Amino acid sequence: MPVYNKLVRDLIPQVIESTGKEFRTRILDEEEYKKELIIKLKEESEEYFAAESSKESLEELADMLEVIWALAVVHGATWEELEAMREKKAEARGGFQERVYLIDVDDQDP
Repeated sequence: MPVYNKLVRDLIPQVIESTGKEFRTRILDEEEYKKELIIKLKEESEEYFAAESSKESLEELADMLEVIWALAVVHGATWEELEAMREKKAEARGGFQERVYLIDVDDQDP
């Protein structure tokens, strides 16, 4: 019997059950949940970097967003609050659409 010991999406137990296989799960406490979400975000980002097509990349980005939404809640924010923070930063510092690549900065005082 393979051992996974990892956070999975909420409907995975039903998917496994529909195959007739037996399995065990448990509900994580808050600290375990936060830790496992961080591990899951790293896992999903590694899968993004390993993706070989735009479709795969987008699927991994969607998975990362799902984990980010859950992490926002763990940190006491709603998705809307997180999005508002993102918008505020974009207004103050811009986004990444213009593809600006900083080469260097002369740190000598003028």
